[in-house]
Amino acid sequence: MSKSLGNGIDPMVVAEQYGTDALRFNLVTGNSPGNDMRFLPERCEAMRNFANKIWNASRFVQMNLTIDKVSLPKELTQEDKWILSKLNTLIPSVTENMDAYELGVAAQKVYDFIWDDYCDWYIEFTKARLQGEDQQAKENAQNVLCYVLTETLKLLHPFMPFLTEEIWQALPHEGDYLMLQKWPESKAELNFPAEEKAVDLLTDVIRTVRAKRAELNVPPSKKAHLTISTGETDIFAQGAPLLKRLAYASDVTVVSVSEGGSSAEATAKGLVEVITHAARVFMPLAELVDLEKEKARIQKELGQKKGQLAGLEAKLSNPGFLSKAPEQVVAAEKERAETLRALIAKLEESAASLA
Repeated sequence: MSKSLGNGIDPMVVAEQYGTDALRFNLVTGNSPGNDMRFLPERCEAMRNFANKIWNASRFVQMNLTIDKVSLPKELTQEDKWILSKLNTLIPSVTENMDAYELGVAAQKVYDFIWDDYCDWYIEFTKARLQGEDQQAKENAQNVLCYVLTETLKLLHPFMPFLTEEIWQALPHEGDYLMLQKWPESKAELNFPAEEKAVDLLTDVIRTVRAKRAELNVPPSKKAHLTISTGETDIFAQGAPLLKRLAYASDVTVVSVSEGGSSAEATAKGLVEVITHAARVFMPLAELVDLEKEKARIQKELGQKKGQLAGLEAKLSNPGFLSKAPEQVVAAEKERAETLRALIAKLEESAASLA
């Protein structure tokens, strides 16, 4: 940025447009000691979206609260132990980065925990209990939700002071201000490595199954039987209710690795296979899609993409275009061609699996 060139950024204008906390968080996460940084307005927009994510999560928690004081319950579910153990690992890691003035690294870790672990997974895990009839289970879920949120707000407060103070004041708390609260500390009794591993394995499968269903354009309302071949049979058997709810399964069968069969046998039986590092998951294709319609859709899309690729390749093989077009335009067209080739390969793979 240069004053003489007139390309400076007025922070007051940016703060007005995206929010002060979003601007602060952008500057912190985009910064590393000793390096110049490039200011990108779109990153401010991304950080505003992050602020909205936190606000919406806190609104969800507040709307489901019936407690006026937060205390961790004695009886914790596997998912409760998972999020508490994740938080317990996060606290010393962020503290170490803060002590070393690695502010960007610390902020990124808090960002990842809030967005992925708390918002995308743990809130989803608690919905069944919060909407159920068991009052004790409801209160337990509320206590863990509130505890993790308030501790995370303390970690986030140095980076987003206004948003975190506003949310903290609306939650059950002790003390006048968040900024005067004690910095979080790791607690040995909240380390649950076995539960942390178990839920991580389950979320890997849920994520992979959802991605495959999205690829096949299968709506969440259409459920399918899951057969899971794994060496961790106890973990997946215990997690079957979670898989049924979040992986949109009608039923779950867990078998040992030796009983899973080969990929070729699965294809021959009309099964779709997805793989994580701990499990192979099979789904009956006929339960997911209308085979003939899906074949027709894939062939149609394949024809369109091949036509687009042929046009791009003709352009890129034209000496006139290569000599006259700016270098960045040529590079962009080459990148588009590579993207199309990868997509075509994926479509051909999908077509082969339906044959």
